[in-house]
Amino acid sequence: MKPLEHWYRKFNDVENLILDLNDKENCEIATKGATEVYNLAANMGGMGFIEKNKALCMLSVLINTHMLMAAQKCGVERYFYSSSACVYNAIYSTHAMREPLYAACTERVRCVPALAEDGYGWEKLFSERMCRHFMEDFGLHVRVARFHNVYGPWGTWFGGREKAPAAICRKVIEAKLASKHEIEIWVTDTRLAPSCTSMIALRVSE
Repeated sequence: MKPLEHWYRKFNDVENLILDLNDKENCEIATKGATEVYNLAANMGGMGFIEKNKALCMLSVLINTHMLMAAQKCGVERYFYSSSACVYNAIYSTHAMREPLYAACTERVRCVPALAEDGYGWEKLFSERMCRHFMEDFGLHVRVARFHNVYGPWGTWFGGREKAPAAICRKVIEAKLASKHEIEIWVTDTRLAPSCTSMIALRVSE
């Protein structure tokens, strides 16, 4: 758990809580009296992180499951879940990444049959289904967005959890400072990886 003094952003006019949302009781504390929930919490990072920490990423299912249960119990009106493009079927997304994201296959084709990113992607896909069924069975007003490579101010840029845009920026700066003319980039083919700034992600979440 990160102490309050180490938070990137905090606001004095709201209640700032330090809670482990893997625990159901803490989720109920966080949602008590709330009318809207924006669930952005997850163990995640760039490909280097999620490929080496699959079990840790899948344990995030506890956060969303307990947050949904708490939201329903506390009478939350609107619930937003931050998902990922890692839910897409890897067979289709490999081809679709060669084209603009809006020209990709339909959601049903790209997610069913399921072949999500192992670990992190499967947790996100399962949690999406949980959101859907809480909406269908309990009437919780749920919305889900699938983000891809979100980057921007205050984002992680070193240590293994950074996304590709931030990692490339860091590597270019490090190379320039060291008077080097090459950087290492993790890629196996000519696929294009769409990215999204944090400000666009924020507007989508609203």
